[in-house]
Amino acid sequence: MTSHLSHGASGAIRRFAGWVARGSAGHPILEGIDYWEDLRDSPSQMETCFAVFANVLELDKRGEPVNEKYAERRAATWLHRYCTGSLPPGEKDIEPWECALY
Repeated sequence: MTSHLSHGASGAIRRFAGWVARGSAGHPILEGIDYWEDLRDSPSQMETCFAVFANVLELDKRGEPVNEKYAERRAATWLHRYCTGSLPPGEKDIEPWECALY
C-alpha cells in the first residue's frame, strides 16, 4: 500500500518553496540578507535548507503539519548562520539531526 503526503503537508512544502524563491523565507530573521547570492554559488546548500524544513516539520496522525512556522524559522536560522557565520539573536544552534540529508 502506498501513501501520499496530506494536502496540508504538500501545502507546507509548497509555501516554503515559494517563500524561499521570493526571498521572504523566515521573515524577519533573514531581513537584509541576500541568501540567493550565497546559494547561487553552492546549490547543495539549498538542499540542506530544505532538509532542515522537512526534518523539523512535524505531522499529526492524519499527516497534517503542526509546526510549519517553527520549521520555517529553523530553516531560516540555518540560512542566517550559513550566510553570516552567526546565529540570529535568540535562536539556538542547528542540531545535526535538523540538517541531516536522507
